Amino acid sequence: MPKKVLIVDDSQAESRLIQSLLQVAGYAAVALSDPHRIEQTAAAEQPNLILMDVVMPGRNGFQACRELKNSAEFGAIPIVLISSKSGESDRFWGKQQGADGYVVKPFTGEDLVGEVRRVIG
Repeated sequence: MPKKVLIVDDSQAESRLIQSLLQVAGYAAVALSDPHRIEQTAAAEQPNLILMDVVMPGRNGFQACRELKNSAEFGAIPIVLISSKSGESDRFWGKQQGADGYVVKPFTGEDLVGEVRRVIG
């Protein structure tokens, strides 16, 4: 059974791109565009990893990451943030929120799949 990745990104195009890269690499990928439904979807899908955009309306990736990591139910799920924010301070802030990895946009398929493999195998 392939490992499952939950993709959280308000951009449908970005989600589809990530989904196809992961599927080619042998992962099962589920896309979600509403950052307010992460917990509900994670409870239903039981992902091995959450890949999450940082800049989203209503609830950004840093905020959602912190809330998930502080929750008893979802705290153990690894989270990799994806962002166009490429500064060291952004990476540091992501780690402070509990992120297990960080991928900078624009990324290559190798960058993305490499980070997923590093975090969940």
